[in-house]
Amino acid sequence: MLKRVFVAADPGRTRLRFAARAVLGIGLAVAVCGLVGQPLAGQVTGGLAALLALFTVADATVRGQAVTTALLPVASLPVLAAAAVLHDFPVARDLVFLAVVGAGVYARRWGPRGHSLGVFAFMTFFMAQFLHTTPGQLPALYAAVLLSVLSAAAVRFCLWCYERGLPPAASPAPPAGAGFARVTTRQAVQATAGAGFALVAGQLMSGQRWYWAVGATWWVFVNTASRGETLVRGFRRVLGTVIGIGLGFLAAVPVHGAAAPTAVLVAVAVFGIFYTAAVSYTWMMLWVTVLAASLYGLLGVLTPGLLALRLAETGVGALGAALAVLFVLPVTTHATTDAWIQRALRCVHACTAEAAARLAGSPTADPAPRVAELEQLLGRVRLSVAPLVHPLNPMLGRKRRARRVLALLDDCAREIRGLVAVAADPVASHDARLAAACRRAETAVEALTEGGSEQVHRPAEAPAEPALAHLHGLERALAELAEPLRAPSGSRLVGA
Repeated sequence: MLKRVFVAADPGRTRLRFAARAVLGIGLAVAVCGLVGQPLAGQVTGGLAALLALFTVADATVRGQAVTTALLPVASLPVLAAAAVLHDFPVARDLVFLAVVGAGVYARRWGPRGHSLGVFAFMTFFMAQFLHTTPGQLPALYAAVLLSVLSAAAVRFCLWCYERGLPPAASPAPPAGAGFARVTTRQAVQATAGAGFALVAGQLMSGQRWYWAVGATWWVFVNTASRGETLVRGFRRVLGTVIGIGLGFLAAVPVHGAAAPTAVLVAVAVFGIFYTAAVSYTWMMLWVTVLAASLYGLLGVLTPGLLALRLAETGVGALGAALAVLFVLPVTTHATTDAWIQRALRCVHACTAEAAARLAGSPTADPAPRVAELEQLLGRVRLSVAPLVHPLNPMLGRKRRARRVLALLDDCAREIRGLVAVAADPVASHDARLAAACRRAETAVEALTEGGSEQVHRPAEAPAEPALAHLHGLERALAELAEPLRAPSGSRLVGA
């Protein structure tokens, strides 16, 4: 886990810039709230609003990100008002909270923007419970949210918009074969059921901090699409919380809420959240726990007992999510994995066809966008297969097959990248053998994706020419993929 965080590649130092900009944007938001006379609760609200604005907005284009950022207050301010008005009506408050959970998850069917607005709305209700918001505080908190979103937007789009000029890094649309709309509906029901369990169990444990359990359930469902993904994410959340509580106890408790050292600790935690989010959910949760401990220290309520309660509430939330995905409209891991692998293989087919056309002299053929799409799809395959390769997975045969599939898909991507690089050379010319090799690769993909049982062609010795060598490597990887993808097993990996 340590190696994954500190040795993970950071092309273009994107994660480093992402984290550094977050510290700057959140620091500016808190400073602005302080300068206009916001109380401590307003400054905390503003800092969290800026954090969410910088963390959750992930549209493919800078323009899309700006539009989503502008819509964040539209999604959050009515929710904040509802939470404040219902502060003294627990039953109504709880029912509205569960409705926000379901609506927030359901909104993911509208892509990154729906996801961002759903997260922001949920976390606004969560923050209201964290701060025990009452109607009299609403004007100040409204101002804090608006000022903080504006501050975050100023840093993101004016001061440091490193995304401008880069190619869009859009997440691929979920494949239709997975029935994503149906999965989204199922997940909304699951999340609501899991949150309901967490809410009741959390209140039995603590009448003051019960919302921690609901928050744990919510975040376990974020960026998951199957039963296995959700279970693994729940385990990682609990593990990260355990480690974070230990670190929080060592770092936040001795500070006793002093402003200057707490500010430094908060900045370190924010940087850690943003820097590790892309590579380790466990490490991200570690830093989230340290941040929570720091804020409670700032509010003067941090004790070892409170940290122990956070762990217990997190465990309850993870249990609620696990029960929901196991027994409420379950979405199996193999169905989701199958859909993403099929999608990745079809993208390999498209990349090969575009590269072949480019080598044949077509002026309109451009395989580069397809390669970018393939990288995104392979990332989604890895996320989907993660439960199968998890160290705690007891099904060793299935684990070996899953690792083999991932390795061969990576081989395919490497050969595709090499082929595209050769095709980009203006002196590269058409060779009849290239066309034949491309057709064989495309036929192999069709055999793997259409459920046929015909033998996939195994290439002979690798040729010396670069383009043919890459196509040979691609053919070899596709031929070897046939074995793990078609292996008969009572514990399916994909379509077997």
